[in-house]
Amino acid sequence: MSSEPPSGSGQQPPEDDPFRKRPPNEPPGRGADSPYGSEPPPYGGGGPGGPGGPGDGFGGGPYGGDPYGGGSYPTDPLAGMPPLGDSGKRTLARIIDMILVGAVVWLITWGFGVNEYDVDSDRIEVGKSFWQSGVAAVLYIAYDTVLTARTGQTLGKKLLHMRVANLDNGATPSVQNALARAAVLWLPFAFCCACVWTAICGGWSFFDRPYKQGLHDKAAKTVVVSTD
Repeated sequence: MSSEPPSGSGQQPPEDDPFRKRPPNEPPGRGADSPYGSEPPPYGGGGPGGPGGPGDGFGGGPYGGDPYGGGSYPTDPLAGMPPLGDSGKRTLARIIDMILVGAVVWLITWGFGVNEYDVDSDRIEVGKSFWQSGVAAVLYIAYDTVLTARTGQTLGKKLLHMRVANLDNGATPSVQNALARAAVLWLPFAFCCACVWTAICGGWSFFDRPYKQGLHDKAAKTVVVSTD
């Protein structure tokens, strides 16, 4: 599977976002202003092979296209970003998130006497089942949207040292992008496909090249990168 480089989201990262990618003539932040401290930027400012290597923005990256369209940024969208997150670790982080939020959903619905299936004389209370699905959808989407838009990290990703980033500029996703990403992942999960959809949507990153995106990443034009 292959992914086309993004055409740009039209959103510029805020100047104080420490993760935003900078043009070659702007030195990256250092010390407290930089997420990498006093270390040089990942990949030495170029692609995964270092300056002049594969993916080096100044030598013409393997993915082509300038996400900003201005010619001042590297041609490889991944240039200047940390390595992409491991798909196995992403799966584990998602399981952690599902358990955390699922426990809250169960407590809320249990408190109101609502179970996923309440059988009475061989009759399933569909209304109650739908109500619980609605609670699950709202909580999962809110959890993912708020944390991703704030820091790029859900609790699962924070524990496993990963974060979500815009593919075109490396910045933390906006609320709009985070909401789109969460909705694609969690709406089918809550109302119809449950773990099957989660496996397909998230498992897509195991096979996607070159950005290792899940289907929800593609919808929001994001990638998951390591923070180690």
